[in-house]
Amino acid sequence: MRKILFIDVDGTLCSPIYNVPPRSAVEAIRKARENGHLVYICTGRSKAEVYEDIWAIGLDGMIGGNGCYVEDHGKTILHKKLTAEECREVVDWLKERDMVFYLECNSGLYPSEKYKEKSFEAYRKKFGKDPEYGEFFERMIYGASPYRDDVNKISFRLNSWEDYLAAKERFPSLHIGCWGGDAPNCSHGDASPEGINKADAIRFLLDYIGGKKEDTIAFGDEAVDIPMFELCGYSVAMGSGNPSAKNAADYITTGTDDDGLKNAFIHLGLI
Repeated sequence: MRKILFIDVDGTLCSPIYNVPPRSAVEAIRKARENGHLVYICTGRSKAEVYEDIWAIGLDGMIGGNGCYVEDHGKTILHKKLTAEECREVVDWLKERDMVFYLECNSGLYPSEKYKEKSFEAYRKKFGKDPEYGEFFERMIYGASPYRDDVNKISFRLNSWEDYLAAKERFPSLHIGCWGGDAPNCSHGDASPEGINKADAIRFLLDYIGGKKEDTIAFGDEAVDIPMFELCGYSVAMGSGNPSAKNAADYITTGTDDDGLKNAFIHLGLI
């Protein structure tokens, strides 16, 4: 029976250390598609951050921005964005609180001044070495105006957990999420249009393609993946993932860099 797979990117498809897909994951996805299964990435990344190496695997489409963008076989079927006014309000509030951020658009990632420097400082403080972010900072578009009308979401580095709580209070009409660890130890918050989450985007895509919820399998590693775990017919957490994701999943596979996706696909009979 054909299954519809929804795979998170960071920490699930891509190595949490090297930020690229392990060869075993690439081969497993290609084999699963040869066997007739559909494969979509379901990620917090906007389309601009889904690089050529990921598309080259072979995918049926993507859910991006944690649900604000949905694409099926090259066709955009859903795209919700912050209004220009919402973008300005969030940006000005972040500046007032001395918080660095970047705007996530399908056209590119647009960082605030010192976002890169603050990110490198935080990494060195946590891990005691220079980071290996790969293409993430290389492809950012520097010096552009932060006031835009094409923003999927705004990700901001949290100085403290109170910043996240304050954002939820300040912007009740937006969806305020967090990522980069389990609460209250998340590294980032984000602001996106209200009603955005991975589960609702999956529902929308299933309606579009005529898919059934019972035929879906979700793969993830963080708390942001829990809504799709709860919606899909079956859920798999990576062994290298956060405790909240593991506790919510039907099955825990090995770590991402320990052939986690491949082992899960074999366990589920997909390959």
